[in-house]
Amino acid sequence: MYAIDASRTDLVEEFRQNPGGPYSPELTLVVNRLRLGPMEERYILVCTKRGREWMVAKMPTVRGAKLELFEDRVFDDYYAAAWEVFRMRWEAVTGQAIR
Repeated sequence: MYAIDASRTDLVEEFRQNPGGPYSPELTLVVNRLRLGPMEERYILVCTKRGREWMVAKMPTVRGAKLELFEDRVFDDYYAAAWEVFRMRWEAVTGQAIR
């Protein structure tokens, strides 16, 4: 599996500037790696109001169990929500928090 170099803040900044893509080849590898993290570290977006509101959630470790919803992380901007999930996934995978 692709190993993320946590010192590559240039890739973090690239995502922050353009969360909807397209991404450079290196950032594509990072985004794909973050999307395929272990279930206990897999953060996702749930659309709670069609096209208007998104909430961050965490996948359950057991199939069929309920999502863990983060009701304090609700967004009316999809790209802001995507940035939040990227930050959470980055920290889960690299151990490095980004602001």
